[in-house]
Amino acid sequence: MKRNIFENISPLDHRYSLRENEFNDYSTYLSEKSKVKYQAQVELALVKALAKRDMCSTTVVEEVETAIEELTTEEVYAEEKKTKHNIRALVNSIQAKVSDEAKPFIHFTTTSFDIVDTANSLRYKKAAEELILPTLKELEKLLMNIALREKDTVQVGRTHGQHAVPVTFGFSIAEYVSRLGNRIQEIEAKSEQLKGKIAGAVGAYNASHLFFEDPESFEADVLNELDLEASSHSTQIVEPEYMTDFVHSLVSTFGVIANFSDDMRNLQRSEIAEVGEHFGEDQVGSSTMPHKRNPINYENVKSMWKEFMPRMMTLYQDQISEHQRDLTNSASSRFIPELIVGLLASVNRLIRVSKKLVVDHENIQKNFDQNKEMIVAEPLYILLASYDHPDAHEAVRKLTLEAEEKDKTLRELVVEKEELKPYVEKFNDKQKKLLTNPAKYIGIASEKTEKVVEKYADELDIELSI
Repeated sequence: MKRNIFENISPLDHRYSLRENEFNDYSTYLSEKSKVKYQAQVELALVKALAKRDMCSTTVVEEVETAIEELTTEEVYAEEKKTKHNIRALVNSIQAKVSDEAKPFIHFTTTSFDIVDTANSLRYKKAAEELILPTLKELEKLLMNIALREKDTVQVGRTHGQHAVPVTFGFSIAEYVSRLGNRIQEIEAKSEQLKGKIAGAVGAYNASHLFFEDPESFEADVLNELDLEASSHSTQIVEPEYMTDFVHSLVSTFGVIANFSDDMRNLQRSEIAEVGEHFGEDQVGSSTMPHKRNPINYENVKSMWKEFMPRMMTLYQDQISEHQRDLTNSASSRFIPELIVGLLASVNRLIRVSKKLVVDHENIQKNFDQNKEMIVAEPLYILLASYDHPDAHEAVRKLTLEAEEKDKTLRELVVEKEELKPYVEKFNDKQKKLLTNPAKYIGIASEKTEKVVEKYADELDIELSI
């Protein structure tokens, strides 16, 4: 039956996953169907490890493998209606498809959360490797190309919402190249650290020790089938910090793209208008003001961040589990996939927008020109101080006030002030040029942009288009 997205409850389904290819990508790792599939893979890995130790035959492995290929989420849920237990339902559903010889080896010596925690670590690790990281790297590459393209575009710097000394637009974008690149590396590291367990009901290997002198080595055998390692200590659950750290890496990444979106949204303000989103021919910006072109995509990303960022608090709360385990994380942990989808939907939105980002060079220049003469205040004060002026900051502060009062430039006033001539005459040619051309006062913004892009292109193995 075709999926009717408008009968779903979550806006992640009926509003933010409308693109079929993206929905299918998310579903591969984050749907309920995928969760059951990965849990079944853990049960299969258990049987494979038992066969390698001659506890069961390879025929049993083949039976179980076939059974889980045929397994459907619907039948597991139907079984859960009877058992009132999701993993027992999974086990019963697999056992119903295999011979009596194979049945005893399914779920052998394990507890439910050997399966649940190991499957979650496995699918989130796979999702990070095959979906999250490639998507983030696509956005990172776009930002790198914009940064390099605009590395020499002089832009007024802004601190506290006020014009500061100049940077370049490429330098502004390079901030996010660096921050996002750092988060990509963090996600990669934390996803690799996700752990599994096959340690039984309280983590002490009580059941597996009945059969194996070294149950930890058996645990390692099972997890090796899944390319996972065991937590250094387990109770009924894997130590929660591994998952907490992984989700934190995602949430902090969400913060980076939300900050980027906020910057781009503010640069689209009518009175600034330095960048713009591509606007479709039939797109409407306001229900009553036909002329408006709202920065809806950047606003959406920040709005999504506001929804999902607070969920990190739930992960911190899930660190707490009484004694060997309580059930207070059983519901809350099921919502981690929503957070991942929220992040991916926002990243994919920024990918689409960034491909069509419009930079208005005329407005960037116009905004710079508004206060370019006052920009001279910083290098002037520093240069005067360097040549032993006793109170350079105060002298320049008074000059700025006089410039505003007399509608003159700082440079004009400096020439007029006899008391400053002994110091100004000591300026070298480079220093004099900075005062006569404020647009040159950009430090190493262009070079730094290149350096940042090269660093992360190399470390993340990204091939640039420019």
